[in-house]
Amino acid sequence: QVQLVESGGGLVQAGGSVRLSCAASGRTFSSCAMGWFRQAPGKEREFVLAISWDGDSTYYADSVKGRFTISRDNAKNTVYLHMNSLKPEDAAVYYCAAAPRPYSGPYAYEYDYWGRGTQVTVSS
Repeated sequence: QVQLVESGGGLVQAGGSVRLSCAASGRTFSSCAMGWFRQAPGKEREFVLAISWDGDSTYYADSVKGRFTISRDNAKNTVYLHMNSLKPEDAAVYYCAAAPRPYSGPYAYEYDYWGRGTQVTVSS
């Protein structure tokens, strides 16, 4: 079992930056690929980015390339989402997810464990 808890969300000014953290528990964390998804009101949950078990491989949605960065620190059982140049359309609840495999992609069904989410609000 893997438990995930997101933190760092809040109100951010457009053009600003914020870092989200995902603290994980479980002995298998280091073997899991990790991903971030987001969901805005009235919209489907969408993939944002993912990182392999060792951090050597990453995959980004086109909408966030050049603005968002994913990283992980297995020694701390933590995954990070660095968000820069925030836009109003980035406002959403952001979810951390873990896949029971070393590599993962943009599909929600690849991930077995999910956090409860943290809300990011972008003011204009």
